[in-house]
Amino acid sequence: MTTEEEKTTVPARSAKRALVGRLSWGLADQAASSISNFAVGVYVARSLGVTAFGVFSLAWVTYGVILNVSRGLATDPLVVRFSGVPDASWRGAVARSAGTALGVGAAVGVLCLVAGAGLGGRVGPAFVALALMLPGLLLQDAWRFAFFAAGTGRKAFVNDVVWAVALVPAMVAAARVGSVAAFVLAWGASATVAAGYGCLQSGILPRMAEARGWLREQRDLGYRYLVENVSLSGASQLRAYGLGAIAGVGAVGAVRGAELLMGPFLAVLMGLSLVTVPEAARVLRQAPRRLGRFCLLLGGGQAAAALLWGGALLLMPGRLGELVLGGVWHSASRLVVPITLGVAGAGLGTGAAAGLRALGAARRSLRCQLFASVCYVGGGLGGAAAAGTVGSAWGVAAATVSGSAVWWLQLRSALRAHHHDPIPEVRTS
Repeated sequence: MTTEEEKTTVPARSAKRALVGRLSWGLADQAASSISNFAVGVYVARSLGVTAFGVFSLAWVTYGVILNVSRGLATDPLVVRFSGVPDASWRGAVARSAGTALGVGAAVGVLCLVAGAGLGGRVGPAFVALALMLPGLLLQDAWRFAFFAAGTGRKAFVNDVVWAVALVPAMVAAARVGSVAAFVLAWGASATVAAGYGCLQSGILPRMAEARGWLREQRDLGYRYLVENVSLSGASQLRAYGLGAIAGVGAVGAVRGAELLMGPFLAVLMGLSLVTVPEAARVLRQAPRRLGRFCLLLGGGQAAAALLWGGALLLMPGRLGELVLGGVWHSASRLVVPITLGVAGAGLGTGAAAGLRALGAARRSLRCQLFASVCYVGGGLGGAAAAGTVGSAWGVAAATVSGSAVWWLQLRSALRAHHHDPIPEVRTS
C-alpha cells in the first residue's frame, strides 16, 4: 500500500467508526426510551385491565399526534439543516427550536384541557392530565433530536436514562392511586424532570419568544413536515378511535398490547430513526452517489430484523405472554403476524423516508405520507368493519407495505433529479 493510499484509508476508517458510534448511541438511546415505555405499558396493562388500558392508549396515541406536530415544526427542520454545523449556529438554532417545542406543548395543552373537561367520564381526566404534562414531554423530546443533530447521542441517552429513573417512584405513586390519570401524570412528570436536566446538559435555555421567527425561517420545510407528521400520527389516532367505536375500547387495548410485544424491535427502529436523517444528510454532502445504497441497506436491514423478531414472538410460550401482559395477552397474541408484517413494511419505508428528508424533498415526502396515511386509515377501519380487531391489523399491514413501495418510487425519482440538478438544502445560519 502506498503512502497516498494509506492517507485515504485512515480517514475512511475513522469516518466508519464515527458512523458506527453515532448509530450505536442512537440504538442505546432508543433502547432506554423504549424500555421505559414498555415498562409503563406493561405496568398499566397489568394494573388497570384491558378497558382502562384502552383509555390510557387513547391518551398515548393523542400524545403521539401532538409530538409529531412539535417535531414537524421544531426538530425536523433542525435535524435537516443544522446537523454537523458549527457550534455557534447549532446553539442558536437549538434555543429557537426548543422554544418552539415548548410553545407547541403549552398551546396544544390548552386545547387538551378544554377537551378533557368536556369529555368527562373515564377519558376526560386522562386528557386533562395529558394537557398538564405536554410542555415537559415535548421539550424532553426536543433535546434528544438536538443532541443527535450535534452528533452527541451520548447526551440523549443519558437524558432518557434520567427519565427512566424518575419513572420508578412516579409509577409506584400512581399505582397507589390506581387511575388512568394518575399514570399519565406520573409518566409526564418524570419526562419533565428529564427536560429540565436537558437544559443543564446543553447549557441552553429554550427561547419561546423566538418561536415565531423560527417558524418563519423554516416554513418551507416545517409546514410540510407538520402536515406529513400529523397525517402519520393522525391516521393512527383515527384508526384507534374508529376501532374503539367499531369493536370496543378493549380492541384498542389489544392492538396496543401487540405493539408492546414488538417493543424491543420497535426500539431498534425508532433508535435508528433518530440518527438516520442526520447520517443521510452527511452521506449526501460527502458522497451523494452513495445515498441510495445507504437507504436501501438501512430499510432492508430493518425489515429483515422485524421479521426475525416476529418469528421469535410466534414461538414464545403462552405462559410467558401472560406473565408480561396479563389479561391483555389473549387478545394481543392473535395480532402478532399482521403487526409484524406491518412493522417490517414500515422499516423498509424508513430507509426511503430518510433519503427524502436528507434531500430536502419535502413535497415528495408529503405526498408519500398522505398516501400512506389514507391507506392506513382505510385499511385499519375497513378491516375492523369486516373482521373486527384481527381484520383491522391485517388491513394496516397491507396499507403499510403499499405505502413503503410509494416511498421508494419517490426516492428513486428524487435521486435522479438531484444527480441531474443538485441544489444545496443545508443552512448553517
